[in-house]
Amino acid sequence: MKGLVLINAYWRAECVTEQAERIQRELELAGVETDIKRNGFLPCAAGAGIENRIADAYDFCVYLDKDKYVSELLEKSGMRLFNRHEAVRVCDDKMRTYAALAANGIAVPYTVPAPLCYTAGSVPRADVLDEVERRLGYPIVIKTSYGSGGKGVYKADNRAELERVAGGLLMQPHMYQQYIESDGKDIRVIVIGGRVTGGMLRTAPEGEFRSNIAAGGSGQPYPLDDDAIKLCERVADVFSLDYAGIDLLRTPHGYIVCEVNSNAFFAEFERTCGINVAGAYAGHIVRTMSGV
Repeated sequence: MKGLVLINAYWRAECVTEQAERIQRELELAGVETDIKRNGFLPCAAGAGIENRIADAYDFCVYLDKDKYVSELLEKSGMRLFNRHEAVRVCDDKMRTYAALAANGIAVPYTVPAPLCYTAGSVPRADVLDEVERRLGYPIVIKTSYGSGGKGVYKADNRAELERVAGGLLMQPHMYQQYIESDGKDIRVIVIGGRVTGGMLRTAPEGEFRSNIAAGGSGQPYPLDDDAIKLCERVADVFSLDYAGIDLLRTPHGYIVCEVNSNAFFAEFERTCGINVAGAYAGHIVRTMSGV
């Protein structure tokens, strides 16, 4: 058996290569020869059928990119991806994620998609922002549909801030979302093979509402109760995720799912919680490919 870890062609952040190398090491410890490649060699194409230039060299691909075109082509050619194309496609788009969760009766923050704008030079419509204010009240969270590590997530405390943020995002898919008071904390839960691996409490730095590690947040081990475990395993099942990082907000009325990440970084989780996430993921991949 031989595996490929495929990462983005351009993203050079250390966390990207560190994640790939951790998975490669654990797969090789499990006896699986594994290569890491950047998604810049045009591994597939559509023409008279689907060309897969790596099909003969690898039995599976750990897909750490968010390029949905390549994942679709590779999967349609018959290659097993971890995670599957549909999981990557839906989880990469936050609005699609919320829609899928809500359709399955899973609690998410009240979220309104912003009208798409294709006309350069436009400004946010006042009636749209009036309705956003009416439905959500302040503060309001504004998120781009695509982004990770807390990027593309903003908070507006008044109309002037709402107009400024909305104006800057007008030509991008984005959404307006209910602000859930969490004292700058959320719970990151790792789920592998449909089973919770562990939880980490993330705390935002002073003056910041985003608790992402990439945004300066800090982590500590967090013991999960049965409700959190059942919820996260259900979320992973909804999207058929082999691996997921699920972010929960705890409220007086129970947990709310804040985000679902199909390629969640786990370095801080491993260091903080003492859990070998890469090893657990490698074990799941090997069992799946071996039919165990």
